[in-house]
Amino acid sequence: MAMQYHNYNSSTRYEMVVEIANIALDEFKTHHLTRNYTGLVQRYYQLVEEDYGDPRAVRFPLMEHPLFTFGLVALYLSWVLVLGPFFMRDRKPFQLRRTLVVYNAFQVLLSGYMFYEHLMAGWLNYYNLKCQPVDYSDGPMSKRMLNLCYIYYLSKLTEFADTVFFVLRKKSSQITWLHVYHHSVTPLETWVLVKFLAGGNATFPNLLNNFVHVCMYFYYMMSAMGPEYAKFLWWKKYMTELQIAQFVLCIVHTTRALFSNQCQFSKFISALLLLNASIFFCLFMNFYMQSYRKSKAQQQQQQLAATPALSSKADGNNNNNNSALQQDKQQQQEQILAHKLKAH
Repeated sequence: MAMQYHNYNSSTRYEMVVEIANIALDEFKTHHLTRNYTGLVQRYYQLVEEDYGDPRAVRFPLMEHPLFTFGLVALYLSWVLVLGPFFMRDRKPFQLRRTLVVYNAFQVLLSGYMFYEHLMAGWLNYYNLKCQPVDYSDGPMSKRMLNLCYIYYLSKLTEFADTVFFVLRKKSSQITWLHVYHHSVTPLETWVLVKFLAGGNATFPNLLNNFVHVCMYFYYMMSAMGPEYAKFLWWKKYMTELQIAQFVLCIVHTTRALFSNQCQFSKFISALLLLNASIFFCLFMNFYMQSYRKSKAQQQQQQLAATPALSSKADGNNNNNNSALQQDKQQQQEQILAHKLKAH
């Protein structure tokens, strides 16, 4: 039997936390008697949705329950880790050149559109860069940001194709733990965004991410167009640095909101945003350092491999010079001998 515990009012944050803890404990006791732990999780989610869910998000597909998104992530992981490698085991890698060009061009346009909308719907107009609470009203700009957050969520589902193409092309070196983690977590994060936090400070990382993705997918598009465009891709090494800068800005922005007494944005959500940005910062920094060390080691190996070749070439030149000197000396001796014979 479930109890109704929403629409409560507390005078202080401490009292609110105590009340929420009591509600959670009462629900646990009720469901523990029947060992109905699945029902307990569902009840916890129901309480959170009733108290904090944005009713405007119900009209969107896949927003009714998080299990739909969890299911899509599970299918993605099944393909990447099991089904895809098994399917490609005895097959040659697909080229997919035109497909990749079209797909990456689509992602460039989509990311550019979302970047523009983030600016127009708030960050370039009335949003405060220091602190911006979520607007849950039915105003036109608030609805515009809500719709944008949903499009942003859908865009993260389309990015599953990044890894699908890696599997079909047998680019296993590209399917790193960081890559899989990133593509698995972001759909869940953006679902929470639409369901509970469609606006305010929570959309600042999205703004930065859209800009980074415009650059990133433009690079991928040009790379897929063929080797003749490789000379225009000299800025590849700056892509990871741009991603790292993105997380640094997120950390700075969220830290200020977290420790500001005047900021009305949720401290709990700010702490989660800070944790998420910090995790990705550490992962991308680790990837950057490993790639840097690997690149440096390859350069050293190439230099070592080139050194013997240069030495051999120098030795060959010395041998050729010695042979030429010996030939000249022999010719001089023959000419002297010929003069002597002629004189006799």
